[in-house]
Amino acid sequence: MSASSRRILYIDDEPGLRRLVQRDLERHGYRVVTAADGPIGVALAAEGGFDAICLDHYMPGQDGLDTLVELRRLPDQPPIIYVTGSDEGRIAVAALRAGAADYVIKEVGGDFLLLLRSAIESAIEREALRRAHDAAEAAVREARDRAEELANQRAMLLREVNHRVSNSLQLIASLTRLQEGSVQDPAARDALAAMRNRIAAVAQVHRRLYTSDDVRSVALHDYLFGLVEEIGRSVGGRVITLEAEAVEVPTDRAVSLGVIVTELVTNALKYAYPAGQEGPITVRLKKREDHGLLVVQDEGVGATAHSPAAGTGLGRRIVESLTQSVGGAVEQSAGPGGTEVSIRFALA
Repeated sequence: MSASSRRILYIDDEPGLRRLVQRDLERHGYRVVTAADGPIGVALAAEGGFDAICLDHYMPGQDGLDTLVELRRLPDQPPIIYVTGSDEGRIAVAALRAGAADYVIKEVGGDFLLLLRSAIESAIEREALRRAHDAAEAAVREARDRAEELANQRAMLLREVNHRVSNSLQLIASLTRLQEGSVQDPAARDALAAMRNRIAAVAQVHRRLYTSDDVRSVALHDYLFGLVEEIGRSVGGRVITLEAEAVEVPTDRAVSLGVIVTELVTNALKYAYPAGQEGPITVRLKKREDHGLLVVQDEGVGATAHSPAAGTGLGRRIVESLTQSVGGAVEQSAGPGGTEVSIRFALA
């Protein structure tokens, strides 16, 4: 902004000094309006349109400090330069504490006019910087608020999507159960039951996501608790023990690990113990420094290298494929004391 476009209000009770200041400032390109006392100055300032206000201290009736307080009460006021003929520091300090941007000692024979112009320029520049800073902060706050609102809307949408996906998967699982009950072939029934458990594992994740504040990760230990409980109910109330440490994993990883647990537990339920017998099945979840460990263990008949493969082998292929997808590896140990399958997986 050029000096010719800047409008200054000068408040002083001395007519001669008002004219002197007005001529000097106008000679340097400013547009100047003067006021003979504080109340007139406050009334003019209330009309607005000034880039800076110069205010004398010693005025009859209402002095500069009282006038400064009234000016500061007006909304959106420009910087105020306090002018005083006194060299007492306490007056300048009082003015600065009351809200003045700067002060100038009034010495008509000295550098007063030069110092006044310099103070006006500096105050206007500082005010411009302050306003630009405030505008930038307001823009940042607005952008942050908008981003937070969009994030909240996205989270609500994702929760709604997960809710609907969970309901749809539950419906598919229910239809699979109905189909399972109408099939006579035991192998077909087993295949449908296995598929129903896989669907339930995925549905369990989505059910947890739509009640969670964070849809990016899942508390794996909580998820597995609900999952093994659901598997146990689906096979007539079998108790499956879960020993789990607290582990957080990304959502897609939780889905893969849930299906892996479902396959391993289902396999143990079907093949670990002789027909008609039941025994313990334990799921363990452990957190290591750089990875997680998932273990499914039984105390059944175990297996040997010469044991014939049970089932179609689909479950084993699913486990191996999903373990690779979570950056992990499968280890199995089997013998007369039972079978233990360990899945090492990356946490992120």
